[in-house]
Amino acid sequence: MIRVLLADDQHLVRAGFRALLDSEDDLVVVGEAVDGEAAVALAVETMPDIVLMDIRMPRLDGLGATALITGDPLLAHTRVIVLTTFELDEYVFGALRAGASGFLLKDIEPAALVEAVRVVAGGEALLSPSVTRTLIKAFVTTGEVVTTRAPATAADVRLADLTPREREVLGLVGLGMSNHEIAERLVLSPLTAKTHVSRLFLKLGARDRAQLVVIAYECGLAG
Repeated sequence: MIRVLLADDQHLVRAGFRALLDSEDDLVVVGEAVDGEAAVALAVETMPDIVLMDIRMPRLDGLGATALITGDPLLAHTRVIVLTTFELDEYVFGALRAGASGFLLKDIEPAALVEAVRVVAGGEALLSPSVTRTLIKAFVTTGEVVTTRAPATAADVRLADLTPREREVLGLVGLGMSNHEIAERLVLSPLTAKTHVSRLFLKLGARDRAQLVVIAYECGLAG
């Protein structure tokens, strides 16, 4: 059973999501939070597999709540999906940087929402290549998150243990490429591309593919 926590200050949104998710045999809503502080407290209390997190909430916003949840060792298994009204919400990149496993538009189709919860609960990141490319391009072009780039020395430290090939693969992940696309670009077998990505998870301590995208951007490999 996949345990889901809902965090949104709009009652109707929470009610709609609860009705949808509770109707599935393998999903159950274990709590509802009206703001970020309540979301963090309920996450510790209920230990959910997935948190559906609104970005704009009172007291503590979705960014702060996401960072606290993903940074808590006791919640290492919990994955956060941020909810936004617009595809290129100004806070989306910040949410990914805070440890979110992806994001969804609030007007998502019911079946797609259910599938998204299952995908992220299974350990995958909810970032399609096309959305990732659009997101990175927008922020690189506007410079809106330039202050989130890590200092060069920090970037060098994080990349120090990577082979030249792994750096190349990380850059392609940062551009939103799937393992299959990476294999084609580098003339590798799909299995070899997958192995390189798996090693990046281990070497960089990334929770999922979304964090690899953020690291690639911060280290200047995807800009």
